[in-house]
Amino acid sequence: MNVQSKIDFAAIIPTQRIAHNVLDLVGQTPMVRLHRYLDLTDVNLIAKVEALNPGGSAKDRPARYMIERALADGRLSPGDTVVESSSGNMGIGLAQTCAVHNLKFICVVDPNAQAQNVAIIRALGGKIELVEAAIDGDFLAARLERVAELLRASPDRFWPNQYANTDNPAAHEAGTISEIDAALPDQIDYLFVACSSTGTARGCRDYLRRMGRKTKVVAVDAEGSTLFDGVAGPRKISGMGAGRVPELAKGQSFDNVIRVADITCVTGCRRAVAREGFLVGGSGGGVLEAVRSMQDKLRGKTAVAIIHDSGARYLGTVFDPDWVERELGVPEDQVLALAGLETSVA
Repeated sequence: MNVQSKIDFAAIIPTQRIAHNVLDLVGQTPMVRLHRYLDLTDVNLIAKVEALNPGGSAKDRPARYMIERALADGRLSPGDTVVESSSGNMGIGLAQTCAVHNLKFICVVDPNAQAQNVAIIRALGGKIELVEAAIDGDFLAARLERVAELLRASPDRFWPNQYANTDNPAAHEAGTISEIDAALPDQIDYLFVACSSTGTARGCRDYLRRMGRKTKVVAVDAEGSTLFDGVAGPRKISGMGAGRVPELAKGQSFDNVIRVADITCVTGCRRAVAREGFLVGGSGGGVLEAVRSMQDKLRGKTAVAIIHDSGARYLGTVFDPDWVERELGVPEDQVLALAGLETSVA
């Protein structure tokens, strides 16, 4: 008998849990230490990789939570239609959740939605309603008006309302931050979170306060966003900021707010790839650059950055030099210089 035949492979290979359905794969996303992103080596920077949810983003969590809570309390029944306004990731999460629960889904989008995200929603069985004209310059207002019209058209339609539904932050309180805290119990000095509805940031902050943690929560917002008394302006990077203040964000405060420009998000994405081999989405680039802007203050501390999605959905924008120069007015050599990558290019 050869040696290999005596090896107990069952003792070597860990048991693989078989999920009941794809939604059971939502959550328990990995965390990774970023050694080279910052210029300083004495900051313990850790990223929570939400792109490894089955739908590809942090929005899988509230999408599942909001729908399953509504099914549990009778607001929603199998066969009904879910209607929501989304720029992409929430739409994908809802389309995925609706497919599992035998629900129809209509996603109201505007021209700023990522084309790839729209294609994924369609592939998951969702129907797309495109709003082409803004109301007083506000596409969100136009999307919400169309949502209201669709709801009035049939009694079997349900609006999760990610902008006001407290199940949105509750999903992150129960999942995202509890997972981070379990990995680093009472060790997180700073938590950096991108904001749009503020669901993630609010849920994380509430959990940390309830647990008595001293973690400072830094909300990362876009320039041109109305959140936190901001002034509305043009924004090209989706997934961060808001053209109007959603209900969930009203009256909310965090330990610090850092606003990042579109080009800052781009440079963060490029730096993450060059320094860490980490393909992050637009908001993730902004979050990482927010950390870098504070790195002197973070010496000797642990900072966690929640990275909401992957750069794979931004190949035609953030990672396209022609798009960046055309839409943001910054040529590729300047992008690399801003990212501190001049010497990385042969």
